[in-house]
Amino acid sequence: MGRSSVVILGAGLAGLSAAWHLQQSGRPCHVYEKEAEPGGLCRSKKVQGFVFDCDGHLLHFRHKEVFDLVRELLKDNLVRHRRDSWVYCDDRFIRYPFQANLFGLSRPVLKECLTGFIRAKRSGVDPGKENFLKWIEGTFGEGIARHFMIPYNTKFWTVHPRHMTGEWLDGFIPQPSMDRVIDGAVHDSRQLLGYNSHFWYPREGGIGQLAVAFSKRIRNLHTGFQLNRIDLRHRRMTFANGVSREFGDLITTMPLPELGGLIQDLPDDVRRAFAQLRWNSIFNVNLGLRQEKPSSRHWIYFPQERISFFRAGFFHNFSAHVTPPGMSSLYAEVSYSTYKPLDKVTVLGRIEKDLRKVGLLQAGDHIVCRDVNDIRYGYPVYDRHYTGARRLILDFLRGHRILTCGRYGGWQYMSMEDVILEGREVSRRVGFSSI
Repeated sequence: MGRSSVVILGAGLAGLSAAWHLQQSGRPCHVYEKEAEPGGLCRSKKVQGFVFDCDGHLLHFRHKEVFDLVRELLKDNLVRHRRDSWVYCDDRFIRYPFQANLFGLSRPVLKECLTGFIRAKRSGVDPGKENFLKWIEGTFGEGIARHFMIPYNTKFWTVHPRHMTGEWLDGFIPQPSMDRVIDGAVHDSRQLLGYNSHFWYPREGGIGQLAVAFSKRIRNLHTGFQLNRIDLRHRRMTFANGVSREFGDLITTMPLPELGGLIQDLPDDVRRAFAQLRWNSIFNVNLGLRQEKPSSRHWIYFPQERISFFRAGFFHNFSAHVTPPGMSSLYAEVSYSTYKPLDKVTVLGRIEKDLRKVGLLQAGDHIVCRDVNDIRYGYPVYDRHYTGARRLILDFLRGHRILTCGRYGGWQYMSMEDVILEGREVSRRVGFSSI
């Protein structure tokens, strides 16, 4: 290695994609990962015969080139599913997306949601994306906003939508037509809507099989390398194990806030920008159950503050091969942050109590095993500082031949497909930035 070398920090999905695409173009690189194995959050583990992912991860495809790549990597270990997802609202289960499936709500709630949506559409006002709350109310009306959009997004992001922008949206929230909303209000519509109407998942081994398949094709993949310091002047990295390496072009997929504490001699304005970055964290609990669960549901959203988790899902409905015979498994996700702290001593008990409260655990269900993943960096929060701080940081890094990649490296809301695509795009930009 030397100053002509391309170095990638992090062997999660973004780093693996960037490395794979660099190698395909004939450009050698070295990948350094702090954990003992590659994959990042795209990992699966086996616990007492159950296969658990590090939180729920599913594949959605809008680009043929990404689908073809994943199919090439996983071969026949990939299965397509028709989404079966729900929202728990008004003390009942409503089909997802909520805004297109008001049928089944109590009459007063249904009326409030439907009339509010119609008024919003008839106003003809473009709510824009400068403020997330105004976008919600202007797009869906006050009823849908009050009963689902505001409480769910406040619970998920841990900040009220009035304090966020909507620049992250880009198709993540379905926007049904008036005909679709009315149709979904008068009868139980089974039409699918949204980018995740179908999803793909490995037949065996969990979502981590994608990272395993990538990593088998990556040369110069080094695990157990915790980064301690980056010296931009001498273009040298130092790791916790005492190893020091020079680098040329640097691609970082590590969480952007972490990078600010590792680069020596940052300018004051860049240091302040790093300090302005905000995020939520995810406390993920996976449970293995001795009983079978006959429901076909894939995942459910919970907007209520009285329920500890914002989403729960069922691994055994993603694949029949992730549990021992006759058993089932589920996961629950709790969001927390500096704005909304989490009591980690009591949260596991609260989660299990709430799972029983909403009927996902029954009185006779026996929990065989528990797996906990406390994910510090969940999603970047798009507050009023986000755009300016991120732009300043990324401009500074590019000026020093450092490219960012992925949800955490690039600090943006991205799907797994987006991450794979960005790995390709970043690999193409290597060598075109200069000091």
